[in-house]
Amino acid sequence: MTRNVDKKLKPSSLAAQALGWLDASTNAVVPPIHPSTNYARDENYAKVGDRSYTRDENPTYEQVETLLAALEKGADAMLFGSGMAAASTVMMSLSPGDHVVAPSVMYFGLRNWLTNVGRHWGLKVEFVPPGDTLAIANAVQPGKTKLVWLESPCNPTWDVTDIEAAAAIAHDAGAILAVDSTVATPVLTQPLSLGADIVMHSGTKYLNGHGDVLAGVLVTAKEDESWERMKYLRFENGGMLGAFEAWLLMRGLRTLYLRVERSCASALHIARQLEDHPEIKEVLYPGLPTHRGHEVASRQMDGGFGGIMSIRVKGGAVCAVGVAKAATLFVRATSLGGVESLIEHRATVEGEDSPVPDDLLRLSVGIEDPDDLLADLVQALEVSAGS
Repeated sequence: MTRNVDKKLKPSSLAAQALGWLDASTNAVVPPIHPSTNYARDENYAKVGDRSYTRDENPTYEQVETLLAALEKGADAMLFGSGMAAASTVMMSLSPGDHVVAPSVMYFGLRNWLTNVGRHWGLKVEFVPPGDTLAIANAVQPGKTKLVWLESPCNPTWDVTDIEAAAAIAHDAGAILAVDSTVATPVLTQPLSLGADIVMHSGTKYLNGHGDVLAGVLVTAKEDESWERMKYLRFENGGMLGAFEAWLLMRGLRTLYLRVERSCASALHIARQLEDHPEIKEVLYPGLPTHRGHEVASRQMDGGFGGIMSIRVKGGAVCAVGVAKAATLFVRATSLGGVESLIEHRATVEGEDSPVPDDLLRLSVGIEDPDDLLADLVQALEVSAGS
């Protein structure tokens, strides 16, 4: 059941009210979880309500998918058991021999998938510098390139790609454009409105925001043949989200706008304060005019520049790891987009093949007091420099 909520409301209101859905049987404001794996048929063995088996028919998914499609201004959305399940489904919807263009700096799990599984699958993968639309234009092969994959801002240098320009390049070559918008979230950027065909999120991060759900999301601009292949793959591969996880994801989405706005404001404050710190070589954050992606980010991101930043520490890997070790408020952990702030030495996490500089620390800025977070980083820098 859906109340008559004005769809012209701002997205933050639609998220907070979860599109106004109420439980049809009880009128509960928070809808129930549907854990059943199957659905009884009537006496003529016909489906009741078009449901047969829960894999991709669980009613707990529907509110989340409908809300996400609305926030991204898309035609349809699908939930997955993880961000990797969502991203790899896009890749597997292609055919052996298809050419794929992707950034050389991106989420390392998907980069590894493309390098190993994707190439074994038969995909012809070409990596280009992040944020460089000229490199994308030079890499695409008309008639052969079937997918251009972007991550904007990209992890962990936070380069920003002009999505509208990349979409034009991809479409001129006969390819689709898919954008990993995990960091920007629908709060700051709607890639489909800029010409992208698919937007992907690791729902584990900002969409859930509480560090207790593993989830992935795809949203499409239109329900075309490509989208139908992805839906079929989700069904056949079974990379689904559990009902409880879908319910938790919906709970997190209700506060998405508040959390992202707070994290963006805090990250910008910290970035500005650290930019001239004597122990820091460089602050990587698109909200700073000195960042190479600032001009594009200013046009493409509305309401903030994200809650993630990286710092490059003078003294190399030893000092960078020393800063992480000395931090007391920032938690040393992998992931991003939660209410708690995290610090991570990416090169250690990614391993020997990582393209990430070994002096780089990735900071996921949460919703704590920004001055407390800043003070923790300053003292950690001082401890590391003095050791």
